[in-house]
Amino acid sequence: MGKGVRVVWVAALAGAGFVPAIAHAQLNDPKPGQGAPQSASPAQDQPVAADAQENAPIVPDKTFEQALPKLSDDINAPLEPLGGFQKPATTAPQKPALNPRATVQPALPASNATPALGTAAQGVSPAGDQGFTPAGPESPEMLAPLPPLAAFKVEPVGDTADDAEKAPAIRYTVQVDGLEALRLEDEFRQLSALHHGKGKAANAAMVSARAREDEKLALRLMKSLGYYDATASSSIAQDPPNSGAVKATIIASPGKLYRLGAVRVTSDPTVPPGLLDRELNLNPGDPLEANRVLGAEANVSLRLPQQGYPFVELGQRDVVLDDATHTGDYTLPVTLGPRASFGKIQTAGRRQVFTSEHIEIFRRYREGQIYDSRKVDDLRQALIATGLFSTVSVEPQRTNAPGPDGTQQVDLLVRQVAGKARTLAGELGYSTGQGIKAQASWAHRNLFPPEGALTVSGIFGTQEQALTTTFRRSNAGKRDRTFLVTASLNHSDYDAFEAFTTTLSTRISRDSTPIWQKRWTYYYGAELVGSNEDRYNYDLGKRDRGTWLIAAIPTFLGYDTSDDLLNPTRGYRIKGNLSAETSVRGSVRPYARMMLEVDGYYPITSSIVLAGRARAGSISGVSRDDLPPSRRYYGGGGGSVRGFGYQELGPRSPDGKPVGGRAFNEFGIEARYRFGNYGIVPFLDAGQVYEGTTPTGRNLRFGAGIGGRLYTNFGPLRVDVATPIARKKGESKIALYISIGQAF
Repeated sequence: MGKGVRVVWVAALAGAGFVPAIAHAQLNDPKPGQGAPQSASPAQDQPVAADAQENAPIVPDKTFEQALPKLSDDINAPLEPLGGFQKPATTAPQKPALNPRATVQPALPASNATPALGTAAQGVSPAGDQGFTPAGPESPEMLAPLPPLAAFKVEPVGDTADDAEKAPAIRYTVQVDGLEALRLEDEFRQLSALHHGKGKAANAAMVSARAREDEKLALRLMKSLGYYDATASSSIAQDPPNSGAVKATIIASPGKLYRLGAVRVTSDPTVPPGLLDRELNLNPGDPLEANRVLGAEANVSLRLPQQGYPFVELGQRDVVLDDATHTGDYTLPVTLGPRASFGKIQTAGRRQVFTSEHIEIFRRYREGQIYDSRKVDDLRQALIATGLFSTVSVEPQRTNAPGPDGTQQVDLLVRQVAGKARTLAGELGYSTGQGIKAQASWAHRNLFPPEGALTVSGIFGTQEQALTTTFRRSNAGKRDRTFLVTASLNHSDYDAFEAFTTTLSTRISRDSTPIWQKRWTYYYGAELVGSNEDRYNYDLGKRDRGTWLIAAIPTFLGYDTSDDLLNPTRGYRIKGNLSAETSVRGSVRPYARMMLEVDGYYPITSSIVLAGRARAGSISGVSRDDLPPSRRYYGGGGGSVRGFGYQELGPRSPDGKPVGGRAFNEFGIEARYRFGNYGIVPFLDAGQVYEGTTPTGRNLRFGAGIGGRLYTNFGPLRVDVATPIARKKGESKIALYISIGQAF
């Protein structure tokens, strides 16, 4: 390459910033005798001088060291004063000869001269003397000690800018074209940077940046539906012109839809054959939608562990697009792992709550059954429902031991960390007729392992006081079976009666909990009650007191299809009670108490639920006056017919107080409207209490009202206000009820 061409190339690079390349171009200059002209023209002086500088002699080390000032050998010695140095003699610089091969060098000082620190290169005093000017006396301020840091007050500078001087925000509108046909407008609006800006921005550049982000968003959304040739563009314009307001327009063009071509799953054979293809369920010709593909893969990860493959792993999918046919070939590698059957239960953890023998009570499978992850989840949920763990997990563990039907035995490892076993709880409520009622309890949920809980609770109310001690053994020999022993002292003072009651009861039950709601529930047990109560004695025509001894065998059966225990929105519940009892006061009088209740919940819209209830009860085998007042039926109150006071419905004695009855019926309907964490509930209730044993439905009384709900993570807080319809003398004008949970 010729010199001229090369220099031009290097110069062009230098103009682009590659300056070091010029030096390389100069190294390629031809030497004398190789065709270069020998006469130096003015344009060639600089290359010659540079060449001469390269060939100049280097100062010897000895000469350089002699030119340095002599310093003390003691590194700890103080520095010599500057005035002790000799000033070098000023030597006129020598003019170098312009020799074609000479190198231009600055003049060096004589070998026996000592260079001074105050040369012209370092500064010259105004008088022309070389060296430093003598220092003057120190300023007193410089000699004073520094003040302590604590003496300084450092305060941030406030923002003194006037709000009116801030740059005003501009307003903009958004128009999106092309996504409506794909039904992507709602999803785009939820994720759009322009829409999140709510039509305001500091300047047009910010609007433009948001529009570019929305271009990318539109592309992602269209590609997620299989439109891989999609394009999107944005534009910003004043609208209307010269108004200061702008309009951002996003135009989306989806292009042609891509569909699945070949679908291949690479794995070992399954049992039964074709299991992977069936659970993946991707077929050639289906739209190549991201959500559909991800959902199919998630279904494989979910369903195969339910059918004997706990260690299945999905590899990285491969999709090859063909823009000519607008298809995509899909390949998914799958590592199955061994087909497994259930083995034993193992435990681990520093603070273990249960032994493996007790955990076996919770399982709903037998050893040797095909592994099913749903039964593993069921075991984990049952352990959580005990409330005794801080953390608990259940993981399958390979054993390499053979199982039945060619499977491999898999043990379940339960990792457990004990949680806090003691609980303090409280509840406060109010209702017309019952007044204020506060409840508090202390519980140790595992005082008698395993799952032996002791609970002490108290009721402190204006009309009721109670102290109760309960021993509860959960999962007593069988999952979901509870053994309960209760002893209580109670004092009740209502319009219908005043009673001092002592109760000792035992019960075996299967109950629902907020964590573990069950379809079927039941209980059966025995009660022994001693009660001293007052009543209206019709034989004497006045009130008197009596003591009853009551023995009962209560039973209950319930069926629940609702979706939530504390706040149901769909389904129904059926509950039935039957208690064979006898009361002893001078003579033995056996009788039976029965009650049936049906509750239903129907969602009208996503925010409105229509709820209804019907309940009826009967006592047969004994006259009303021979029944202890506390064992009769009453009506009215927050859990009965709202609008009336507690126990206010039904027959009354000559002194105007309720006397209760042997039969009752109640009905209720309410529309539960929820918005966010709040709700409004208008309702209508009806009911009556009868002296006979049959709930005839005659002379029904109605109460109407409206309630408010505050929905919390432990259930709705209920406040209901109601009034009786066709109110009679002596009945409540307004009834107020405050409690936790829905009315039914």
